[in-house]
Formats: sequence, structure tokens, C-alpha cells
Amino acid sequence: MIRIGADDRAESTADQDRDAEARGLSWGLKAAFAVLATAAIAVVLVTNSWLTERFTETTRTRAELRLALYSGNILSELQRNSVVPLLLANDPELIGALASGNFAFTSQRLISFQQEIGAASILLLDADGRVMAATIRQRLGSNYRTEPFFVEAQRSGETVFTVSRRPEGSFGFSYSRALVDENRIVGVVVVEVDMLKYERAWAGFQDAVAVTDSEGQVLLATVPRWRGLPLDQALTLDPRTSPIERALQATTDWAQTAPDAYVQGEAVMRTDARIPFRGWRLTTFTAFDSVRERVNGVLALEIMGFAILLALSFYLLSRRAWSQSTVFQRESAELRRLNARLQREVAEREKMQKNLEVAEQTLAQSSKLAALGEMSAAVSHELNQPLAAMKTYLAGARLLLQRRRPEEALSSFQRIDDLIDRMGAITRQLKSYARKGGEAFEPVDVKQAISSALSMMEPQLKARVVRITRTLPRRPVMVMADRIRLEQVIINLLRNAIDATGGVAEPQIDILLSVGETATMTVRDNGPGIADLETLFEPFYTTKKPGEGVGLGLAISSGIVNDLGGRLTARNGDGGGAVFEVQLPILGKEIKAAE
Repeated sequence: MIRIGADDRAESTADQDRDAEARGLSWGLKAAFAVLATAAIAVVLVTNSWLTERFTETTRTRAELRLALYSGNILSELQRNSVVPLLLANDPELIGALASGNFAFTSQRLISFQQEIGAASILLLDADGRVMAATIRQRLGSNYRTEPFFVEAQRSGETVFTVSRRPEGSFGFSYSRALVDENRIVGVVVVEVDMLKYERAWAGFQDAVAVTDSEGQVLLATVPRWRGLPLDQALTLDPRTSPIERALQATTDWAQTAPDAYVQGEAVMRTDARIPFRGWRLTTFTAFDSVRERVNGVLALEIMGFAILLALSFYLLSRRAWSQSTVFQRESAELRRLNARLQREVAEREKMQKNLEVAEQTLAQSSKLAALGEMSAAVSHELNQPLAAMKTYLAGARLLLQRRRPEEALSSFQRIDDLIDRMGAITRQLKSYARKGGEAFEPVDVKQAISSALSMMEPQLKARVVRITRTLPRRPVMVMADRIRLEQVIINLLRNAIDATGGVAEPQIDILLSVGETATMTVRDNGPGIADLETLFEPFYTTKKPGEGVGLGLAISSGIVNDLGGRLTARNGDGGGAVFEVQLPILGKEIKAAE
């Protein structure tokens, strides 16, 4: 029996040694794999960064060379056509044809000139702007007396260059010069430059190309819908409207150089060059596809090498795996015991889960009842103002009818009808507030919204003597918003300001609208100020007496301004009183914020 006990102790000691060895080997393998994975990630990242920078610079250099070639071709075409009107204006046959009215061979002569210089077309106009000869016979008899190229040529007396918008959306480029006979203008010769051939030539390349004038307006572009738009605005015409597509675009850009712009949803490299002609600029947008493909080829080779190394490591480790199987067999019995214990705990947890589900259903029902109470309070709060105004207009309409002034009474009824529509809109907005949703936005002038809100507040303003000063810019201040909801915010702020100045001898409310990075509307009163700024925008917080307010106006206003992409803040003025500021993105700058 003693010998058996010694053998058992020796076997137990051997098992402990094997377990310790297995644990040491496991930690060593984990450390080795961690080092290998870290090295692989570091190599891939460094290689990606270095190769991307190198291949991007090569692509940019090629784009600059193409840009120099394109700009040289455009300048050569413009200069070559610029001298033609001067030569034709001194042609005695053209002058003689205009003087005599005989244009039998004039169109043929213009066609021969066109074939020599390669112009798009040549027109000969008389003093009244009628086309007397042309290389395109369908234009004979047309009248261009109001076109800029005809008017400017007569005024200048020199060769003038004009750019005109065509009905199909493209631009026409022409040189024109007046023909003078005995100090009298007898006609105008117009040479139209064929610039659209460059658009057709550029369309065969992968790069997107655009030519802009001195004001940044796109004149030529491989993307037809860019024409006539400022280049920055044209680039915002992004067809990626789905959030999933925007997310996929973001994941594809992480491993490459930050793009200069996006063209039709694709990240591109932007290259600009100046054309020495009337401040024109030539811009190309080169896709990163070639750079990404070359970098991905090298990265694929590196990842393949690390994968092969990892496969070899797994092969060597698999040969040692069989030695650990005995250890797992000894542990299986213990696992079975633990499994029985786990089943008992699972049964207990399932019972607790059922109790939790019952509690969650009860809590959800309580939340619905609370939301219903909040909605009913919000409806009562927001409909008080239109109801008060309707009461005032009804009283006025009754007096007008008694005084036999029905036309003026109809005006009051029309206002009541507008208020009913507004009450319907308010109930829809309150539903939107309850579910944290929004309505369709449209361009809204903040100045008009302020005027409409003051018109709505007319009954309260007539009931008391309150001095209201407005400081507004002359130009419209356009924001992207819901007009009803924006007026609702202004009415709530004005109503709070009127209530705050109830105990002031000379109540005054200042409304200031300024335009900077954002449109900022400030409502300032000379009341006692705000005692608790921390809980000011919480629902049902109010300093008014019972029956005068439920504390939802500022909470609703803050939610509306947040939905519009802006911010509503409050503070106490330096000279006393409360100051509320509403900041909203100006129309044109809010698109990025909205996205």
C-alpha cells in the first residue's frame, strides 16, 4: 500500500509538470503569434504608406504633363482663330458684297476660309444683324442683332471675344469684328471657335477635365451637367445618396492618400493650371485606381508571404498537438461535472430572464403613458397661442360685421383660417417631436420668419405696451429649415421675453439678426434674467405660476433647433435680462453638416 501511494504521488507530480509545460508552451505560442501579427501589420502599413506616396507623386506628375498639353492646345486654338476676324474684316470682296447686296459667292468664300483655319463656323452679318452668308446654310436669314458678339463688335471697333450659352446647355465661343466701309459699319464677321472638340477628345480618357473662366464658372467639362455651374458647386453633385454607399466609400479611402475631391462618388486627385487667356483655368481630376491597383499588388505579395509563414508555423505546432490530447481526456471528466453545474445555472438564469421580460413590458407600458402625458401637455402649450389669436380675430370680426364692414371681416376670417392650418401643422410637428423625427426642409428667409412670428404675437403685443427693436440685415438670410417649426421657435422665445418683462416698468425686447459663419438670431429682454441655466431646457421646467405655462416651450424649441442642425443657447445679459441665441447653418454651408 505504501508503494502504491508513492506511485500515485509520482504520477500526480508528472501530471503537474506536463500541465505547467503545456501552459508555458501555450503562452510562448501566443507571444510568438502576437509578434508575428504585429510585424505583419507594421510591414503592410509602412509599405502601403510609402508606395502610395511614391505612386501618387508619379500619377500627379503625369497629370501635370497632360494638363500642360491640354492648356497649350486650347491656347493655340484660341490664338489661331483670333486673327481670322481681322483678316476677313479687311477682305474687299466681303465689304463689296455687303455694300452691293450681292452674296452669291460669299458663302462659298467663307467655306473655303473655314476649311483652311478649321473654325467651327463663320458668319457674315449685315448692319441689322441678319446672316447674309454662312458656312452653315441653315443659319442664313437668322437675326443676331441682340447677341453679345454682334453688339460688342459694333461698339468696340476691334476684335472681341464672347462666350454665350446655347439652348442645349453648352457654351459657344466666337471672335467677331465689325466691317467698315468709308467710316461706316456695314456688317460684322463672326468666327466661331470649335472648343467642343476638346471635350470629345477628353471624354475618351479616364480623367475628368473642366475649363473655368475668371469667375470660376465651368465652360468646358467632360461631365455635361457641370457646365454653367461654379466648379466647387459642380463637385457637390455627388450621386452617392445612400448611407451604405457613403460608408463603403469611407472604408475604401482609409488606406490611400486623402483625396482632393470626389467626382461622381469616386475619390480623385485634383490638378490645376492657368491658361494665359482671360483668367481661364484648366482643372483635371485623376482617379486613384491605378495607384491603388499597383499598391495592392505589392501588398498582396507581402500578405501571401506572411500567410505562408503562418501556415508553416501551424504545421509544426500540429505535430505537438497529439501530445496534449491525453491532458484533454483527463479534463473531460471535470468538464462533464462542470457541464451539469452549468445546466442548473442556465435553468436559474432562464427563470430570471422571464421575470426580467415581464418587468421590461411593464416599464415599456409606463414609458408610453409618460410619452402620452408629455404629448398632451405639449399640445396644450403650443395651441394656446393660435387659440388666443383666433379669439381676438373673432372679436374683431364680430365688431366689423356689426359696423357693416364685411370686407374687413373677411380678412379676419382668412387669418382665422390660416391659424387653423397652423394648428394642424403644429400638431404634426408635435408628433414629430415625440418620435424625434423631422419634416422636409426648404430654403427659408429668417427675416420673413421673424415678421410672421411678430404677426402671430400681435394680440399679446397689443395687450401690453412693449418696446420691440429689430436689427436686421438688408439682404435675405436664407437657411434650410421647416418654416412652421422655425416660426414656432421664434414665437416661443418672444412669448417668454414678454412674460419675463411683465413686472418691468418700461419693458423692452431686442431682436438682432446677424450673418457670419452662421445665421445668428438674438432675442434679448430687460427682465430679471435666468436663475437656473442648468435645467432651463428640460421638459416641464418652468418658473411661471400654475396655469400660466407647463415648461415645454424651450424644450420643444431646443429640439427643433437641433433637428435643423443648429444650436439654441441662453445666458444672462451684462446689463441684466435674459439673452437667447439661435445659430443656424447658412444655406449652402449646411450640406456637409447635414451629411
